[in-house]
Amino acid sequence: MNKPEFFITPGYGERMLNEFYYSQAVKIGDRVETSGQGGWDDDLQFPESLADEIAQAFRNVERTLATVGASWEDVIHVNSYHVGGFPPEVNEVMVKLFRHYMPNHAPIWTEVGVAALALPTMRIEIRVTAITS
Repeated sequence: MNKPEFFITPGYGERMLNEFYYSQAVKIGDRVETSGQGGWDDDLQFPESLADEIAQAFRNVERTLATVGASWEDVIHVNSYHVGGFPPEVNEVMVKLFRHYMPNHAPIWTEVGVAALALPTMRIEIRVTAITS
């Protein structure tokens, strides 16, 4: 069995490791798992707009995958966690970004409404599984 390799996203990932003691991604063989990525910037600030927060979460997934040598094109499974229910904007933005980041395939997706996430102002968290070639 391959030994797990843990990865830290430069910027916010370093802060998360220091403050909360967790890694942003793990790779075992060709399989990559990410921790949940929020729509934060490197200072853990969130955009006011929900659409912008979702878009930033997608960019953070992209940044984290890049640390492992993967990309959205390698993603096979997405879990998304949402605070505040599912107004139409949520699925509209999620689907638009799926099509943008993964134009050649549709991943499997589990979408869950939750009461709260790890940081008080978070409204979305995205966690993915990818298979690299």
